[in-house]
Amino acid sequence: MGKTRLEAFSDGVIAIIITIMVLELKVPHNPELSALWELSPIFLSYVLSFAYVGIYWNNHHHLLHAVKRVSAGMLWANLHLLFWLSLFPFTTGWMGENHFATWPVVFYGVNLLAAAIAYTILVMAIIGTHGKDSDIAKAIGSDFKGKVSLLAYVVAVALALYYPWISGALYIAVALMWFVPDSRIERMMKN
Repeated sequence: MGKTRLEAFSDGVIAIIITIMVLELKVPHNPELSALWELSPIFLSYVLSFAYVGIYWNNHHHLLHAVKRVSAGMLWANLHLLFWLSLFPFTTGWMGENHFATWPVVFYGVNLLAAAIAYTILVMAIIGTHGKDSDIAKAIGSDFKGKVSLLAYVVAVALALYYPWISGALYIAVALMWFVPDSRIERMMKN
């Protein structure tokens, strides 16, 4: 199988995820500005998750752009990632509807952690298919940013049991760290 089908399927799933998330934003029945303020936790959780889905889509695009061939392991690793991303609308909605309460923030962090682990597994599957000496393996390198993200999610999940707002700040910090697409692969493609 060529990578085009994998990219198209992934793009379609990610588009549906974003659509489901936006459908969770309910229009207030009150015409006053105060009604919008009441929806602010839901909107903030949506913005954060939209940013995360966009970050995954962007980095997934760059990663697959460097792929030369697709293996069965890569297909399963990609489905694993899409599974965790598909839970974003649920954990996003739960967190926003409950005004960033402890358990929704914990489960949102677990969802972020699981998606990050799945992305790491996808990267490992791609490197396994292309070889440890391949250009893509060299571009990924030690994946410092990926390891820092995983550690931040673990810390944030633990902290959410006592300080959900600190966890939220860590989730935002990781998103900001990844906001610029992964330039390692772009540099490799230019050479």
